[in-house]
Amino acid sequence: MFWIYSLGASSYGVIGNAASDKPILATNKMRKLIFFMHTSLDGFVAGLNGEMNWINVNEELFDFVATMTEKADTALYGRVTYEMMQSYWPTAGEQPNASKHDKEHSAWYNNVSKVVLSRTMSEKGLTNTKVIGDQLADNICKLKKQDGKNILIFGSPTASYSLLYQGLIDEFWLFINPILLGQGNPLYKGASETTPLKLIETKSFSSGVIALHYATQRT
Repeated sequence: MFWIYSLGASSYGVIGNAASDKPILATNKMRKLIFFMHTSLDGFVAGLNGEMNWINVNEELFDFVATMTEKADTALYGRVTYEMMQSYWPTAGEQPNASKHDKEHSAWYNNVSKVVLSRTMSEKGLTNTKVIGDQLADNICKLKKQDGKNILIFGSPTASYSLLYQGLIDEFWLFINPILLGQGNPLYKGASETTPLKLIETKSFSSGVIALHYATQRT
């Protein structure tokens, strides 16, 4: 379930800043916003109908990602992905058939702060959850300036494109699966600007998945 994220229509589009629609770049003093995503070798994050049964996940990969979540205390999602995560993770670790990963990630999910990008969602009734509906760059920069660990965004392609467009994503972990889908939902559909990246490291897994870790090059 950890890697199953929604690709449904997002209620959050690309939004400019109040004073300017130019991207706002993060500084070295801010905590990092790190993007995690599974893709096929030909750059798709799901099939045409949202199929994700081609994604390779196992305990080896779960354990590796757990080393990343240990360094984070905030999770960021688009609305649709958040609603799906919220329907599963709060009690996933309590189920009789819960795996080691279910127990560990459920505990992490329940303890970290959640941030949801949505124009339609209300914070009323939510616990430890902040909803950002406008002023994306300003609000994310304020969040990144706060004391704490890293901020992670899992999946949520539409929301992550809004963050990329405004220069807010600091690092990328792309998990390249050994498959060619031929067609489907592409990573960063409609992206029209160049974003230089620097390769930090790579890691291969027994499943054939290769993880590529990139940092955004600031100008």
